[in-house]
Amino acid sequence: MFVRLNLKNIRSFLLVVAILASYACSTNETRSPVVDSNDFTEEITLENTHLIKSPLVTQNLFPLADLVENVQKSVVSISVDIVSRGRFFFADEGSGTGIIISNDGYIVTNYHVIQNTSDIEVSLSDGGNYSAEIVGLDVLTDLAVIKIEADNLSTIKFGESSALRPGDWVFTIGNALGLRGGPSVTFGVISGVGRTVQTERGDLYDMIQHDAAINQGNSGGPLVSAKGEVIGINTAVYSGAQGIGFSVSSSVAQPIIHSLIKDGKVTRPLIGLRGINATNTISSRYDLGVSEGIFITQISPDGPADKGKLKVGDVITTVDGVSTPTMSEFLPLLWSYGVGDTVTLTYISEKSPLVTEITLDERP
Repeated sequence: MFVRLNLKNIRSFLLVVAILASYACSTNETRSPVVDSNDFTEEITLENTHLIKSPLVTQNLFPLADLVENVQKSVVSISVDIVSRGRFFFADEGSGTGIIISNDGYIVTNYHVIQNTSDIEVSLSDGGNYSAEIVGLDVLTDLAVIKIEADNLSTIKFGESSALRPGDWVFTIGNALGLRGGPSVTFGVISGVGRTVQTERGDLYDMIQHDAAINQGNSGGPLVSAKGEVIGINTAVYSGAQGIGFSVSSSVAQPIIHSLIKDGKVTRPLIGLRGINATNTISSRYDLGVSEGIFITQISPDGPADKGKLKVGDVITTVDGVSTPTMSEFLPLLWSYGVGDTVTLTYISEKSPLVTEITLDERP
């Protein structure tokens, strides 16, 4: 017997099949287990914030406001009568910044902030005002130590700048533009390390480059790491550029500060020459035969280098066996010796490697 299917029967049949199929799928469906979102929650700490790409997100995780609150107690405003202009502009028009480094009133700032003045006024974060006396000055690093008669002051710890890398977070606090209402805070990253900055006051070595905004009045203020430690002292901004500021590294600053407090000056050995970094361009131009080292541009008559038979155009490559590819590495190494010490230099002269011994004098 045959069943005769018409259009109505076909539609009914298909409807029954669809219902049965739907039921079978629902009974055999594998359901996903309920997952607690906490199972995938990772504690975000300062150590893994480098995974966060957004500065805004990072600022929410980075305890910046808390760090600023702690640090600013050790930051002071400095008022003087001084004006300085040039390719690099510094703290001028009567304002600068300082860092309290001892609870009995020692303060570090920049040399150019207080040079040529005997009238220095210091304002603390709590509103207290004091007259300051100069303890010591160092032109070569643009650092100075002054002192106020006060006790129980808040201080800040200096950190190690040698471990800094481009991209590390930093912030600054300073008396920017001498604005009323307390210090200004800016935030940024390390842009470069080991920079040499040429200014009208001389070359500054082992400088930290960063993009945290600094302006007139910021000089002498702290460059602070994510740990809340001073890793630099703000010194200069490249005039006309954006986001290019320079700070004296803490590794350079700390021994200078100690010497200024102890002796009122920094005693350095004198080698009696001036030089620049040898580069591929300089090597090609003068046919040096070497592309790293200290290219000598000037020799002081009868100085240690002159007596050691060095001459303009030679390239110093090592000091006592330690490589000196740049001035940033050569000068700190040289300054680690005492007056009267004898050092052995390896150098290239007319493409020939030579060795000489030099006895260091005292730098005036």
